[in-house]
Amino acid sequence: MSENKKKIIFIVNPISGTQSKELVLSLLDEKIDKEMYTWEVVYTERAGHAIEIAADAADKNTDIVVAVGGDGTINEIARSLVHTNTALGIIPCGSGNGLARHLQISMDPRKALEILNDGIIDIIDYGKINGTDFFCTCGVGFDAFVSLKFANAGKRGLLTYLEKTLQESLKYQPETYELETEDGTSKYKAFLIACGNASQYGNNAYIAPQATLTDGLLDVTILEPFTVLDVPALAFQLFNKTIDQNSRIKTFRCKKLCIHRSSPGVVHFDGDPMQADEDIKIELIQKGLRVVVPGDKKKDNPNVLQKAQEYVNGIKLINEAIVEDIAHKNKVILKKNKQLIQKLTKK
Repeated sequence: MSENKKKIIFIVNPISGTQSKELVLSLLDEKIDKEMYTWEVVYTERAGHAIEIAADAADKNTDIVVAVGGDGTINEIARSLVHTNTALGIIPCGSGNGLARHLQISMDPRKALEILNDGIIDIIDYGKINGTDFFCTCGVGFDAFVSLKFANAGKRGLLTYLEKTLQESLKYQPETYELETEDGTSKYKAFLIACGNASQYGNNAYIAPQATLTDGLLDVTILEPFTVLDVPALAFQLFNKTIDQNSRIKTFRCKKLCIHRSSPGVVHFDGDPMQADEDIKIELIQKGLRVVVPGDKKKDNPNVLQKAQEYVNGIKLINEAIVEDIAHKNKVILKKNKQLIQKLTKK
């Protein structure tokens, strides 16, 4: 009987995201269809370990490898599953969960496990940035810069990401980029350039709201320099899936993109930072990854207006904290200057 069952391997990243994986694992015996599947659980022990586990599973013709983690864990596993018969499953437990949200996989682990029981497989596109696979988004500029700061922050979560975003946006300087596609070459001074296979970064922040995973095209979003007055509208539209309508945004689609910048620096793929040279080559590979997907469209439909308001409220709180910190530092400097002046005048 067991020979006819499909095999699932759950790969668990114990340190990804902000939530415990034990709840998910405690539900396996209750939720997984025992008539259909056998399964085992494997924990990652280091960065890159998921790549090795998934590659071994694919070599053994395992039916489904499930990522129990965030976009970084999904990226490592999916890299080993492209162009194989092994499908990727997702139980979202990360900080952003961009690919899972685009696929409308529930954030509730119980519902996510039910999707595995349905066993519906779709084949999606994926991208490469300088030869490294990505499945959600990649980019250069400010979002890549923040991904580096976020990776070194020591703690995860939306609040940490917002904090790093606000702090760094106060001092980040836009760069000039030369973009070459199959349609020609153009130059932009940009705050960031995002390339979407999927539509969002994560947390329902839609940087490429029109992107789909099966059209064979990259959705490129260019955010040109903006002022503080533009921030509320940009933040709202980012969560309202309308950022492509902002006057500071330029968008286009292509199959291949070469970005030239004046010096080497950081880029990101699926939220992870990576150092790269002046020239960055990005391409879209059609129908390369089998993924377990929901069988209907009546899944989590987050209130985007509420999400946008939460984001704006978060910006307000963090901005107030930054201003308060600056004011405190100014008071300390003034106090020291006053003491110095008093010492000098006594001489």
